[in-house]
Amino acid sequence: MSLIQAYDHLVETGALRPDAAQRGAMRLFDPILAYLAKPAPKASGLRGLLGRKKPEPPPCLYLWGGVGRGKSMLMDLFVAHAGNVPKRRVHFHAFMQEIHAGLHAARQRGIEDALAPVADKVAADVRLLAFDEMQITDITDAMLVGRLFERLMAAGVAIVTTSNRVPDDLYKDGLNRALFLPFIEMIKARMVVHELVSETDYRQQRLAGAQVYFTPAGAQARAEMARIWDELTGHDPGTPLRLQMKGREIVVPKAHNGVGRATFWELCGQPLGPGDYLAIAQALRVLMLDDIPYLSASNYNEAKRFVTLIDALYEARVRLIASAVAEPERLYTEGAGSFEFERTASRLREMQGADWGAE
Repeated sequence: MSLIQAYDHLVETGALRPDAAQRGAMRLFDPILAYLAKPAPKASGLRGLLGRKKPEPPPCLYLWGGVGRGKSMLMDLFVAHAGNVPKRRVHFHAFMQEIHAGLHAARQRGIEDALAPVADKVAADVRLLAFDEMQITDITDAMLVGRLFERLMAAGVAIVTTSNRVPDDLYKDGLNRALFLPFIEMIKARMVVHELVSETDYRQQRLAGAQVYFTPAGAQARAEMARIWDELTGHDPGTPLRLQMKGREIVVPKAHNGVGRATFWELCGQPLGPGDYLAIAQALRVLMLDDIPYLSASNYNEAKRFVTLIDALYEARVRLIASAVAEPERLYTEGAGSFEFERTASRLREMQGADWGAE
């Protein structure tokens, strides 16, 4: 069964809704599947001494478009269809954190060009790398990713990535962005860039009109939150999303396909600031926040962080799904900060709207 036949079968069985833009994008994966079906290029070794030709450049794909258009679903279908080829499907942020950890370990061993062994290890393990939600928000990633991709492609690794941004908007307004521009040109030259222009936001459609704020935060609320998580992630258990901020690590305990999940205390009980919450908002399109407690002078610092988190999510138009001990207006009713919390309560109400985040 071809990839497009697999897609049509899912439509016929009702697992997917017919979407012309999605079906049209299926053909973009065919050259990559054909490449992966060939024998893997041999390790470099003595290639240069023996005068062998360079390995065939791998076909690569950059699939971008609006949130909820089905990019991740198409990539998952393609990865599953690639069979037993050594492959890895990973969130881009999580992968880059692994690269940084590898670089640190290589430098500890005194290796001057630390990226070389790290990239070569990745290339030795996989022939296909599928990245979800590619975006560049950190200058260390911006300075690293171009050389990393170049080395992986030179080793014959096919790269497929999804993104909400056209390549020209990657790392937009970032520090020293001029140094990042060659990587954008490399994407355009070495990868097929395709916009998935679907008229339907399927993620928003799943949530449209659905309850997204559950109170009280008991067993029933937990069951409803679990149901929504399964629906948005396809029953994926999720993996920790680790973000680096000025030498510190911010962790969202569970994440998959731009959906993150954490408890109130995991995000607001930690000494995080506005920049940290902004990084979380940039990395996710949906945040599921469990067990918001009553807020008062007894947990004033946590309450302030919660206000900052909601502001970051609101400004980034991130969909919030939450369970709480009470309705927004009754979370913070007395003590210092209760007056200021009225704006947060109002935003929590607005964020429950059926079309929130549709922009």
